[in-house]
Amino acid sequence: MKKFEEQLRQFAKLAIQTGVNLQKGQGLLLVAPIESVRFTRMVAEEAYKAGAKDVHTEWLDDELVVQRYTHAPIEALENVPAWKFHARNEMVKDNYAVLNILGENPDLLEKVDGSKVAAYMKAAGKGLTPYRDYMMKDKMQWSIVAYPTVAWSKKVFPEKSVEEAQEAMMEEILRISRVTGNEDPNAAWKAHNKQLHLAADYMNKQQFTKLIYKAKGTDLSIELPKGHIWSGGSGPTDAGVDFNANIPTEEVFTMPHKNGVNGTVSSTLPYNFNGQLIEDFQLTFKDGEVVDYKAEKGQEALKNLLEADAGAKRLGEVALVPHKSPVSQSGLIFYNTLFDENASCHLALGKAYPTCIAGGNDMTAAELEAAGVNDSIMHEDFMIGSADLDIDGLKEDGTTVAVFRQGAWAFEFK
Repeated sequence: MKKFEEQLRQFAKLAIQTGVNLQKGQGLLLVAPIESVRFTRMVAEEAYKAGAKDVHTEWLDDELVVQRYTHAPIEALENVPAWKFHARNEMVKDNYAVLNILGENPDLLEKVDGSKVAAYMKAAGKGLTPYRDYMMKDKMQWSIVAYPTVAWSKKVFPEKSVEEAQEAMMEEILRISRVTGNEDPNAAWKAHNKQLHLAADYMNKQQFTKLIYKAKGTDLSIELPKGHIWSGGSGPTDAGVDFNANIPTEEVFTMPHKNGVNGTVSSTLPYNFNGQLIEDFQLTFKDGEVVDYKAEKGQEALKNLLEADAGAKRLGEVALVPHKSPVSQSGLIFYNTLFDENASCHLALGKAYPTCIAGGNDMTAAELEAAGVNDSIMHEDFMIGSADLDIDGLKEDGTTVAVFRQGAWAFEFK
């Protein structure tokens, strides 16, 4: 990766300055694959240059993950001791920012017992409740970027050698993340955020009561709760610090009413659920709940996702992404939600972001429930967009407004 040395340093600066927008005196939690060690060190250096009081790194090793699920008894996966989650929970309470560097192998857990994976993810979801709440309520800055590990690169470019595949992936990551071709990537992201804010502002002015989706295999209506808020691009923490949760991002998103989803929706891209691919799947909703489902591949993984808890069968996010986004224009399937969700309109099963409804961060659990806000230990995005997707917005007075036509915005932002 020596040929990308200078661009990687720019990428590291972007992750710290625009991604988490680390403030002087703040701590940083870095979660990274061991293959990204050189890049991770660059990120840590940029964090200290920005005034970090501490950079704590958690290394991820795919082989050790597989060993855990292969050899550990299911009782140990179901009953994970609280101390394993204590550090993360305490760090966010101490205002640490969190930066995840993704590079997981999409096929990592293909041959692993899915019930073991589901057991551990359920335990982790409960154990990390404070950590997830701080992130989903934007009480601190958090962001996700990517690094081309060997297994992921070879999955996307199977015909290339390892070195060629990693270089091709690095080129795509840097291009899509607006590092390549920009003398100042931070400035490029400032301009991009402005466009996403304009799109979110337009949708907020409309205050649609319902969205109607029509495409091949999809005929779905999604009710939006009163006071819902569309967001996109950068956004502030409770303390007013702007950050970008995802690099890249092309979406504007809000929450659905948990009881107001009806009809059928079909996936348009493979979905990687904890190292297990779910492909060509369809969900049928009635009064907000999945009442039927099927998948050409990954049926058991889909079942485990939907049965994680009661909220996993309901939607927590509605996101709009033009089909001709930079990710989509690559012509690639990345088998990674960070990228694939930014190639396509998508939905998320599970927990809704409380920031997507007026006053949500200050509501009690009972108030959120009454407002139609879904709760779950899960939040899993899956892709439904395509070049033939049409979306209409229904207003309170009965007026219908075109939102998407043939996978693109049906209006211009000014």
